[in-house]
Amino acid sequence: MALALEPDVGDWTAADVVARFGPIPLRRIRHDPPPGTATEDDVVRIHDHENRLYELVDGVLVEKTVGTYEAYLALLLGSLLRNHVAEKKLGIVLGPDGMMRLAPGLVRIPDVSFVSANRLPGRRVPRAAIAPIAPDLAVEIISRGNTEKEMADKLDEYFAAGVRLVWYVEPVPRQVKVYTAPDACVTLGEEQTLDGGDVLPGFQLSLRELFAEPSLEG
Repeated sequence: MALALEPDVGDWTAADVVARFGPIPLRRIRHDPPPGTATEDDVVRIHDHENRLYELVDGVLVEKTVGTYEAYLALLLGSLLRNHVAEKKLGIVLGPDGMMRLAPGLVRIPDVSFVSANRLPGRRVPRAAIAPIAPDLAVEIISRGNTEKEMADKLDEYFAAGVRLVWYVEPVPRQVKVYTAPDACVTLGEEQTLDGGDVLPGFQLSLRELFAEPSLEG
């Protein structure tokens, strides 16, 4: 039986992209540099000069894109987590441009992440553009451009790198999938409460509160 082989460097086709990432919008795949040839230096250069975020997977740059509502949820959840973490002196919370090297040649950018103090080199905030650490908690706000295969692969990568907890926040249908392993998931609806478990002791958040429309009246 013939073995499925990865495309040669720089020879990726649209079919190869779909096979690797699922039916992903091709506008999310960067073609300069050609898929299969990108490096961490490209991730940093594009971020610094174009203010665009790309994850690096198998030499392919995959753009991180979120809508307005997804960005709102990420900032709200990140703020709530930061308040809890700062009060308890547990570590740091990173926002949606916190780039992390999960493995050589693999850069992921969670929408929100928590890194415990013990994981911080010298218990200091990393100064490198791409932090050489994996978070304790990775949060992804699922958008319409994400594919099932892409997100399933991310789960495997996160836990292989030592992430202890992953939250997939789904604005539609207003729920959060809580993973403690790639194959261990609990789905919480908006009538339920999200908690940090052993990773973030004491953190609790009503999902009705998370998904509520903000009060904008004076």
